[in-house]
Amino acid sequence: MFKKLFGLDKKEEQETHAKPTEEIIFSVANGTLLPIDQVPDPTFSQKMIGDGAAIEPTDGKVVSPVAGEVLQVFPTKHAIGIRAIGGAEILIHIGLETVNMDGEGFTAHVKEGDKVEVGDALVDYDLELVKEKAASTIIPIVVTNHEELESVTSVTTGDSQAGTTTHLTVKYKR
Repeated sequence: MFKKLFGLDKKEEQETHAKPTEEIIFSVANGTLLPIDQVPDPTFSQKMIGDGAAIEPTDGKVVSPVAGEVLQVFPTKHAIGIRAIGGAEILIHIGLETVNMDGEGFTAHVKEGDKVEVGDALVDYDLELVKEKAASTIIPIVVTNHEELESVTSVTTGDSQAGTTTHLTVKYKR
């Protein structure tokens, strides 16, 4: 009914709801971009749960890398899952072995089901506490449904500006 009222024909309606063929995943934090194989944890470096990249952060702020929906905020707030508009499922894992911190020093700003835009605050955390209590401060960003995509390409070196630096590009199968 809405479409008829505002004069959108079927073609315009389909274009309005078309998924992108490619999507940029922006940096989740300020810091230095790293290739996924430099993450000091085989689960990430050997791409056991997906392809991606990482960031060595310089502060304790994590933002959304895409427009999409929050799929999961882990109870310990150290990891968040997001589905991008095009369908890429992205895991942001703040630090290594931070699950053992049981949420100490982490503040989540989103919950499951929230819609997010690029740059929206996801989690603030105490970087110094992570340095003290966790195995590493590195943040792996992994596309967990990579097998459903045509490709995942990363920009693996250089400085990272949260929400503005291109970190990964995904191409969708069509």
